[in-house]
Amino acid sequence: MTNRPDTPLLDRVHTPADMKGMSDAELRRLADELRAETISAVSETGGHLGAGLGVVELTVALHAIWDAPRDKIIWDVSHQAYPHKILTGRRDRIRTLRQQGGLSGFTKRAESPYDAFGAAHSSTSISAALGYAVARDLGGVTDEGLGDAIAVIGDGAMSAGMAFEAMNHAGHLGKRLIVILNDNEMSIAPPVGALSSYLSKLYAGAPFQEFKAAAKGAVSLLPSPFQEGAKRAKEILKSVTVGGTMFEALGFSYVGPIDGHDMDQLLPVLRTVKSRASGPMLIHVITKKGKGYAPAERAADGGHATAKFDPVTGEQKKSKSNAPSYTNVFGETLVDLAAEDKRICAVTAAMPDGTGLQMMAGRYPSRCFDVGIAEQHAVTFSAGLAAGGMRPFCAIYSTFLQRGFDQVVHDVAIQRLPVRFAIDRAGLVGADGATHAGSFDVAYLSNLPGFVVMAAADEAELRHMVATAAAHDEGPIAFRYPRGEGVGVTLPAQGEVLEIGKGRIVREGARVAILSLGTRLAEAEKAAEALEARGITPTVADARFAKPLDREMILDLAARHEALITVEEGAIGGFGSHVAQLLADEGVLDKGLKFRSMFLPDTFIDQADPRVMYDIAALNADDIEAKVLDVLGVTRLDAKKA
Repeated sequence: MTNRPDTPLLDRVHTPADMKGMSDAELRRLADELRAETISAVSETGGHLGAGLGVVELTVALHAIWDAPRDKIIWDVSHQAYPHKILTGRRDRIRTLRQQGGLSGFTKRAESPYDAFGAAHSSTSISAALGYAVARDLGGVTDEGLGDAIAVIGDGAMSAGMAFEAMNHAGHLGKRLIVILNDNEMSIAPPVGALSSYLSKLYAGAPFQEFKAAAKGAVSLLPSPFQEGAKRAKEILKSVTVGGTMFEALGFSYVGPIDGHDMDQLLPVLRTVKSRASGPMLIHVITKKGKGYAPAERAADGGHATAKFDPVTGEQKKSKSNAPSYTNVFGETLVDLAAEDKRICAVTAAMPDGTGLQMMAGRYPSRCFDVGIAEQHAVTFSAGLAAGGMRPFCAIYSTFLQRGFDQVVHDVAIQRLPVRFAIDRAGLVGADGATHAGSFDVAYLSNLPGFVVMAAADEAELRHMVATAAAHDEGPIAFRYPRGEGVGVTLPAQGEVLEIGKGRIVREGARVAILSLGTRLAEAEKAAEALEARGITPTVADARFAKPLDREMILDLAARHEALITVEEGAIGGFGSHVAQLLADEGVLDKGLKFRSMFLPDTFIDQADPRVMYDIAALNADDIEAKVLDVLGVTRLDAKKA
C-alpha cells in the first residue's frame, strides 16, 4: 500500500458525474493523479500501459464534458481504456486487471454500462458509434438513454479499411457523430503506409496555420475568444485546407490537430464541438504513447504491453525460461530458410515483433512487409506474391486471421495459391482472454478444399513445419503454434520437410489410443504416465496434420484399440470432427470402437492463467486421464487396484 500514489481529487471520483463541478485547473490535477494511479495499478498487474497513459487527459476531458453512459464513448481496440475504467466506478477493482475473475483488459459490455461497446480488435469504433447515432435518431432505447456517440480511434487503427468504410457511410448519412483521431504516431509497431505519412505532414515541423475562408464554416465552431484572436487560433487549429482535406472529402468537418495533453486546448474545443456540432465531426488529437512515465516514453513501443514492473525504475519482473519462445523459433527458422531461398518473403499486419518477423525485417528488409492493421489486405497481398512466383509467409495471430477469412477462401484457397500461413497465439492465451484466444483456425481452415493444416506439438516440430511449409508449392498451407515458451526439447539444427498428412506414434500401448493435435501432446503424455501407474498403458500419437488426416495411422489405431480419443486446442468442428467423419465413413464406429473427442468448450473463456483456462476447458492431463478411465468404464479406485 505504501507505493500507492496520493490522489485526493481522484479519491472523490466514483463516477464521471463527480467530475462535473470541477474547475479546469482541478481537471488538470485530476489527470495527473489518474496517470499516477494507472502506472501504479499496471505495475502490480501487468498489461497495456503506454496506450492508456497517452489518453489520460483526453479521458478526463471526455468524461468531464459528456454524460456517459447516456453519451456513448467507444474506445477502439480499447487497450487504452484503463484510465476510463478507473473513472467509471471500477477503481476499487483496477488491480484485478486481466486476472481470473477480475476486470477485462479491454472494454466489455457485460462489465459496465460505461463500456458502450466491447472491443479488442481494431477499427470497429466508428461503425459501432454510427450504429448508436442512427439508433438514437430512429428512437432506439437503452437503459441509460441515447445521447452522443463518440468514437476514439488511433492512427494505426484508422489505417484499416473498415474505419474508412464507416467514415464513408457516416459522411453519407450526415448524422451527428464525433470521431476523435488519437494520433500518437504509433499503434503497436511504428505505423506504416500513406495515411501515416499524410498525418505526419499535418504537423511535422511547420507551425499551426491560420484559418482561411476555405475552412468551410469550421471557424464558427470555435469558442468566441478563438474567433477573435488569430494567435490563439494558430495554437489550437490547423487550416482545414491543409489538414482536413481527406476527411472533409468523406463528409466530416475537421478540427485539428490539437495537443492532446494540453487541457487548455482540449477542453474548449471539445465543449464547443459538443454544443455546436450538427453532423459528422473529426477531431484530430496529437498524443504521446507512454506520456508522463519516462520508462514507457523511452521504450521503442511506448510501453505498449508490460509484465509487472517496478514503478520507480520501470524494470519488468519477467519469469525466465531456458526454452525459446515459439515465436522466436519461427522467426529464426524463417530467416535461415530465407538465406537459402530468395523467393521466401514475409507479410504481417502491424505485428512484426509479436510474430517474430523483426528478425526477417532486420536481415532481409526488402522481403519483409508490414502492411499495417489490414489483415484482409495482408492475405490477398500474400496471394499476389504467391501468384508472382514468391514463397510468402503470412504471419498473423489466429484471432486476427479471422478478419481475413473471406480473402483466405476466395483469394487463396479457390485459386490454390501457395501462401504459407504462420498462425501464432493458437489456443488459449491467458490474460488477454476470449478476444485473443486462437480457438477457431483449425475449424475454419480445415473445411477449405486443398488446404494443408498443421499444428506443432513442440518447438522442434515447429521448426520442421516451417521447413515443410517453405517446400510446399502445391497450394495453401498453415501451421499453428501457441503463445509463450516451448517445452524445452532439443532443437534440430535445421527443419526436416515432413511428409504431408503423416503423423507419428510417440508411445506404444494397448486398449486406448490418445491422438493429439498440437501442444496438448505434452499433457497427453503426462496422462499416459499417470495411467501407467494405474495399470493402463495407452498409445499416444501426434497427428501433426489436421488436414489431410493421416488416414492410415488413424484407422490402424482404431483397429488395434478399444477406444480412440482425440485432443486439440480448438473448437468443435475441427480436428476431432474430421476424425469422427473418417471413422464413420469407414464404418469403424459400427464395429464397436469407442470414440471421444476433447476440444474447447462451446463458450468464451475469460482471462486467467493459461493453465487455469485449460482446466476450465477440461484439456489438461488430469482431464485426459479421466476421459480415458471413463471411456474404458474404469473408476479411479478400480484402476488403483489393477
